[in-house]
Formats: sequence, structure tokens, C-alpha cells
Amino acid sequence: MVVAVVGATGLVGRKMIQVLEERNFPLTELRLFASERSKGKLINYKNQDIEVEVLDENSFLGVNVALFSSGSDSSKVFAPIAAKSNCFVIDNSSAWRMDKSVPLVVPEVNPHHLNNESKIIANPNCSTIQLMVALKPIHTKYKIKRVICSTYQSITGAGQSGLDKLNAELNDNDLNSDTHRIAFNTMFHQFDDNSFTVEENKMINESKKILDDPNFNMAVTCVRLPIIGGHAESVNFTTELPFDLDTLKNELNNFDGLEVLDDIKNNNYPTPSIVNDKDGVFVGRLRIDETEVNSAYMWIVSDNLRKGAATNAVQIAEKLLEKGFIS
Repeated sequence: MVVAVVGATGLVGRKMIQVLEERNFPLTELRLFASERSKGKLINYKNQDIEVEVLDENSFLGVNVALFSSGSDSSKVFAPIAAKSNCFVIDNSSAWRMDKSVPLVVPEVNPHHLNNESKIIANPNCSTIQLMVALKPIHTKYKIKRVICSTYQSITGAGQSGLDKLNAELNDNDLNSDTHRIAFNTMFHQFDDNSFTVEENKMINESKKILDDPNFNMAVTCVRLPIIGGHAESVNFTTELPFDLDTLKNELNNFDGLEVLDDIKNNNYPTPSIVNDKDGVFVGRLRIDETEVNSAYMWIVSDNLRKGAATNAVQIAEKLLEKGFIS
């Protein structure tokens, strides 16, 4: 099996290569692609140095699976080219997420959306992925009526440029270098036309598509923080059916990809530093909301470069194998 990573020198691309190696994905050849300025760079995979290539129209001949993390513009051009070469594309950009013909997949939540005809598969937004993993078992058993979510997002969600911005501000100690600095501060994502940010609209629209529920009600505010290691989310939800906290914790703990860390007596709860470089989604601070019937709070944390991007993409490829779409 031939696997390609497009955008191999970026934060997520490098993490994809790491996850492929860690999970021992059954490939026989790994090809790495990036922009012209990265041509010829060597990246190590299983003690072998692989040279980075530049994409062209023939790059995907003979490639079975391509993991894309090179931005929307590149994906719009090269994903269809790869698909025509009978290559499955798992795209981490926002280019294809809301395309009706493209599955938007979190493997623990909606693997049934994968099929042999849709060669392009979209990786959801990082914040959406961890939220869906945590909400899926609740929605299945108790039917969620409404979600209120506030995110606390690592600057690594902005990619290498976000990390460079933080480091530059810290190292230069120039806190006025940008109208909205990130060092010692918080900031919002790019604003969309409806007064929400692009990130907030992504989470709302993607959640509906993943859950097959166009009426799924969610209020969300997304915030970037000057941290590295993961995204956190404060969530309040209301369900149609009643639940008790112990049963709810068991439902979450028994769901694939979820782990409950919720021992406040011992000060045990998930944080970005605790979940850094881990593949799971971690939930804590579970407590009943006494102000509303069938309501509770929870705190969700996950490594945005792993489960929020690279790991989810590799897990999709594993599902394609499991279903027999690639061999």
C-alpha cells in the first residue's frame, strides 16, 4: 500500500507521519509532498529518510491513500486529481467539509458515512471532533436538545504560523506587535459575515452534518489562548430524557475514544498539558445543572494536533481498511 502525506513539513503533516509510525499503519511506501520551498528536505520515518517532493498532476498515480494538510486552496486543486487516480483523500482543511457529496467523519461517531464511491473524505474541525466524541453517547441515549459550548483553544490550532506568532511575541517581548496579540492575551478567530467567527460557524454546521441532525441546537463561542498542547471546551447540555450522573459517567467511559478524569477530591481533571501527545478525548467536571431540567456540565480536552487532526485522519484510513475499501 502506498500512502502520501501532503503538507508533510507543517505541524499537522509532521504529526500525521508520527501517528502513521506509532500506529504501524500497514503501508509499503510513504511519499511526502510539500511546497516548492521544502523540496528536497528529508523527513525520517521508521529510521528511513524520505525526500520531500513537490505536487504535480501525476503525483497520485499508484497512491492508495493521501492524507492532506496543506490548506484549502491546495486541497481544492489536488484532491480531485488524486480522486481521479482512484486514491482516497482524507483532507484536514475546510475545503470539502460542507460539500454534500463528501463524508465528514469522526470514526467513533459516524463511520457509516464512509463508502467506496466518495474518494474525498473530510476531517472535521479540531474542536468539532472532540465535542462530537463526547456528545455522541449522550445524544444516542438521551437525545440532546441544546448545547452551549465555549472553547479554550491552543494557538497551535492556527498551525505553524500561530506558533511562530506566539514565540515571536514571547522572545521579542514586543507585546504591541499586533493589534490582537496572543502572548499573555486571548483572541478570537477570523470573523465571518454573520458576526460569528469562522470557527464558530464550522462547529455549528459540522456538528449537524456529522450527527445527521439538521435541527441540532448549539450555541458556541470560540477563543484562542497562548497555550500549546490541546483544546479545552466548557459544555452545558440539556437532554429530552432524564439521566443520573453515575450512569452518564459510565456511558462516557465505555464509549470508544473517551476517558473520564473526574476525581475532584484528588484534584484530578483533564488539562491541555495532561492530554498533550495523547490520542483520546478526556472528560471531567461532570456535574448536574440545577437551573434546568435534564441538564449538566462537562469539561472536554483533547490534543488538537492528534485527535483533532492527525490521529483522526489516520483512524479514517484504518476504517477504510477495516471496511475493505482499500487493501
